Amino acid sequence: MNIKTLTVNAIIAAAYVALSLVAAPIAFSNIQFRIPEIFNHLVVFNTKYFYGIVLGVFLTNLFSPTGVYDLTFGVAHSVLSLGFVMFLAMFIKHQLTLLVINTIVFTFNMFIIAYQLYMAADLPFLLTWLTTAAGEFGIMAVGIPIMYMLNKKLNFNELMERH
Repeated sequence: MNIKTLTVNAIIAAAYVALSLVAAPIAFSNIQFRIPEIFNHLVVFNTKYFYGIVLGVFLTNLFSPTGVYDLTFGVAHSVLSLGFVMFLAMFIKHQLTLLVINTIVFTFNMFIIAYQLYMAADLPFLLTWLTTAAGEFGIMAVGIPIMYMLNKKLNFNELMERH
């Protein structure tokens, strides 16, 4: 990993943590309304953003009231979801389609977080899956046009690859 990739990912991770902690009361609950989940869309434009997103999730989850559960399940949710979308991106090149798929994958995979909250906080699994998925879907769906338009102006791939 070159210094630029490392630096950009450090900035993404720091922004993820800062935005999560601003909304901490609802970032760790059965709603899981994390504004920086919008950053998950960055992997659609360049897979090198993976590291900053995962590091941001890991660092944010250090502040979680469910402790090691969130470090394990939260990071696993991000790694699995991002990895699956990155795999699909090898075959699907249309960015808007990938942004929609990314939203669906992250939303569906909230069962991982629901299971974590079931284990750590004794919350009902199905209801918690519904509420965490709704929060994730809201953020990710709103993020589609935002990230798509930002990419038109900023070109996220070029920002990562430019020397």
